[in-house]
Amino acid sequence: MPVQPVLDSTMFHRERGAGAPMVFLHGNPTSSHLWRDVLPAVGGPGRLLAPDLIGMGESGKPGIAYTFADQARYLDAWFDALGLDGVVLVGHDWGGALAFDWAARHPDRVRGVAFTETIVKPMTWEEFPEGGRPLFRAIKTPQVGEAMILEDNAFIEQALPGTVASPLDPADLDVYRRPYPTEESRRPLLQWARSMPLGGEPADVVARIQAYDKWLTTSRDVPKLLLTFAPGPGVMMGPAIVDWCARNIAGLEIDRHSGVAGHHTPEDQPLAVAAALAGWADRHHLR
Repeated sequence: MPVQPVLDSTMFHRERGAGAPMVFLHGNPTSSHLWRDVLPAVGGPGRLLAPDLIGMGESGKPGIAYTFADQARYLDAWFDALGLDGVVLVGHDWGGALAFDWAARHPDRVRGVAFTETIVKPMTWEEFPEGGRPLFRAIKTPQVGEAMILEDNAFIEQALPGTVASPLDPADLDVYRRPYPTEESRRPLLQWARSMPLGGEPADVVARIQAYDKWLTTSRDVPKLLLTFAPGPGVMMGPAIVDWCARNIAGLEIDRHSGVAGHHTPEDQPLAVAAALAGWADRHHLR
């Protein structure tokens, strides 16, 4: 599995197959391990790549703030280092937001975007799932968020196991836990959580999302796929957000699977995710 020099650090990625690239982007607090059962099931043809975002998984841990802009900068450099063009993007959680952001800034290099349980728009607190509001209010509170995520590693030990419909295998949880043995190593997890665009804050993230929303509403020639499931624990994209997508995202198909999944849909339903992606890609000649 390759490790690519990127800017002042390195980025690790999983890769299989050859041909047109399809890039799978994970979110918080996971890694490319999220896609371990999806990639082989998607199959060929196509070059399937799944990077670990900077500061996460087996990628390097440079001394940066790990803002959205930082993550996008390192991801841009990774795409460029590998010479990836004509890309199909697949994103979960913040990986979906990074996919939209990259596509909006590189419209001539993207051929399709698929996404599940991600950030499609800035939200008011009232739009955010009620069950998650106390958690994210606490995370965004100075010192409280540090205690929860840096000291107690709550995003790995509590949030991740609590937002899947099927229990995580202990060995898989260990893979997700391994990159974060110290408080300092967990700063990307805290920064991602505090970046959730709620109530107009943080303003820089809201601005980036507003920019990619313009692309999502106008890019009719780029096929898009939203994967939804019967809601399990921690689901972020409820019916109102899915309806918003149907009304506002150009060129969108919605695959409504009857199986149950929590927030981490590739953990709960990897084969269904893969089958939907393969069928969509084939219908639109994306591989």
